[in-house]
Amino acid sequence: MKKIQFTETVLRDGQQSLIATRMPTSDMLPILKTMDQAGYHALEMWGGATFDACLRFLNEDPWERLRAIRKEVKNTKLQMLLRGQNLLGYKNYADDVVADFVTKSVENGIDILRLFDALNDVRNLETAIRATKAAGGHCQTAISYTTSQIHTVDYFVDLANKMANLGADSICIKDMAGVLTPQTGYELVSRIKDAVDLPLEVHTHATSGIAEMTYLKVAEAGADIIDTAISSFAGGTSQPATESVAIALEDCGFATGLDLQKVAEIAEHFNPVRDRFREEGLLNPKVKDIEPKTLIYQVPGGMLSNLLSQLTEQGLQDKYEEVLAEVPKVRADLGYPPLVTPLSQMVGTQALMNVISGERYKLVPSEIKDYVKGLYGQSPAPITDEIKETIIGDAEVITVRPADLLAPQLPTFLEEIAEYAKSEEDVLMYALFPQQAQDFLGRREDPFYDVPVQTVSVRIAVD
Repeated sequence: MKKIQFTETVLRDGQQSLIATRMPTSDMLPILKTMDQAGYHALEMWGGATFDACLRFLNEDPWERLRAIRKEVKNTKLQMLLRGQNLLGYKNYADDVVADFVTKSVENGIDILRLFDALNDVRNLETAIRATKAAGGHCQTAISYTTSQIHTVDYFVDLANKMANLGADSICIKDMAGVLTPQTGYELVSRIKDAVDLPLEVHTHATSGIAEMTYLKVAEAGADIIDTAISSFAGGTSQPATESVAIALEDCGFATGLDLQKVAEIAEHFNPVRDRFREEGLLNPKVKDIEPKTLIYQVPGGMLSNLLSQLTEQGLQDKYEEVLAEVPKVRADLGYPPLVTPLSQMVGTQALMNVISGERYKLVPSEIKDYVKGLYGQSPAPITDEIKETIIGDAEVITVRPADLLAPQLPTFLEEIAEYAKSEEDVLMYALFPQQAQDFLGRREDPFYDVPVQTVSVRIAVD
């Protein structure tokens, strides 16, 4: 019998996609033992935007969340998402910070590190790969899947080979926008499985309405693992529902290894959690909608909602379609970067500025300028000289690995936060999110000083 395993995303991407990562650890702890017995390949439960959200909105120590979950989950692998040289932030960090963060992640309980780079520039994965292997973790490198004139099946197969040669233990096709179509998925999985002798996982989103068909075809092509979310936090901008996909694949002759009774208990636990977020207004009904425009504009669902939110705040919601149409034009100008954090936010902001200002590239964020200078890595396709001149004038464009330009940073971070830091984990917390970490660590010092958790809105990280 053919086998297909499941990674459950409700603790990370499922809730990140639907409620901007606002689920507290207290909602997770009571059901973890059941999740550990359900037969999952892994629980994706850390990384992405969880670290930021713990500090910024939940008044939680993200390292303590990891340790608390590890204490309850004895048999199932714990998985995290890491943005390569960006770690969990939105810029490149020096190699010493990357290596130490990876090491501490494994020491605190992570088994599998899913590493991706927003540009598929494998140079930005090298340090994290070495550190993962040295720490004894499982290194899963992720292809940031997208479509363009250069992002062909051949391109991705070549990328998979490069990742395997760098030491990946498994590979993931990471379709953050939900634009991987069933037949292309079948061909891509078949070709990668023929070329690379490593386990292959497929991750997609239900945004465009085709994810279940894609999962069936990639399973038929030989994918080893797929990512799903328990039905309570499935659908829309999240993943397809664990129960439904498992039942369908078992009916097609696949062995999933899941205990569907345990899976049903997990849904029963998270259903009232979902309902609470609905009542509080944090679960916007729109994120559960099917959005076929994702397939037209190649824009992730979370990015769609971010753009609409930004325009609505400025009273410019009537510009939504115009901004949406501008996104693929900006993306083409910038060499077709995949729309994943941080590039999704950057491209979306530039498209917004182009429309609002009435003149393309009249206003350019510093992040876009840095990108054109090569400070995020190599663009997938060359950027024309005309666009370079428009955005950065005659400024130099680097061709080296961006982190090669960064001196070690840990000693400086340690000195700056020495008053509050009690561990390496505290220093790393500060390194990634200085203001939020300092505020959190300061509150921790004074148990009688209770600062309300921030309630300001935040854009959803699209990863």
